[in-house]
Order: sequence, then C-alpha cells, then structure tokens
Amino acid sequence: MTLDYDFHQSIGYWLTITTQTYHRAVSDELVPHGITYRQSMVLGWLALEGELSQTELAAKMMVEPPTLVGILDRMERDGWISRHNCPSDRRKNLIRANPAAEPVWDKIVECAMRVRARATDGLSERQLATLKKLLRRVGQNLKTRDAVQSLD
Repeated sequence: MTLDYDFHQSIGYWLTITTQTYHRAVSDELVPHGITYRQSMVLGWLALEGELSQTELAAKMMVEPPTLVGILDRMERDGWISRHNCPSDRRKNLIRANPAAEPVWDKIVECAMRVRARATDGLSERQLATLKKLLRRVGQNLKTRDAVQSLD
C-alpha cells in the first residue's frame, strides 16, 4: 500500500514543519539555561494573557492536563509560578507567575530574540510584514470556519 498525498503543496505541511523547526531552535537555545520549551510556553502564555486556569493553560499549550501538572509542579517547586483557588469556582486552580520567574523570563526572551533573528535572516521588512499578514489571514480563515461550524 502506498499512502499518496502532495505534501509539498500543503499549507499544513509547511506550517507544521516550520513550527517544529522553530520550536526545536528555541528549545536548543533554552537548554543550556536549564529551561524547557514547555516551561517557556507556560510563562509565555502567562505573560500574554495574565493569570489562567490550568484548564485554559493546557488548552492553549495543546497538552493534556496531566502533562501540564508535572510541568507546573516543577515550576512551582522552583518558585516560578503559584497556584491559587479561583474565587468564583473553588474547583479551578489559577496559575500566575511569581517574581522569581522574571529573570527566567528575561532569559527566555533573549533566546527567543536570537531565534527570531535567525528565522528572519535575509527577509526584508516588507517580506516580513507580508509573511505576518499572510499567516494572520490563514489563522483568521481557520478560526472563521471553526466559529461557523460550532454554531451549526
């Protein structure tokens, strides 16, 4: 049996391969500093969104909740994050970054900026703007369809 598909014409293929390569590059930058890629994702989502429930954070990171628990346990042990009961729903744990995470976050940003510079090397400002615009459009196209289907 031969599985046939024209991968090189697939937007999904190129997005996936590029995303995996980008994540690997960030991870390689973080490892010497004792930071995992998943830990950087936790702090990144907290930096972007503020305090989040464990459920929300797991969904944003696209990991199963039990996987996230282990990551959060290590981060809490190291003083980077804390968990608090949600005032409106005691079943929920809210995650927030602690002051001890600030130097870790600074290192993550340094690493991410180096990877960003490598990834965009040779692209003009115009090309970079076009790339962002196109990626935003692809994301909007997919969100729009998902929203329409969820209403059906």
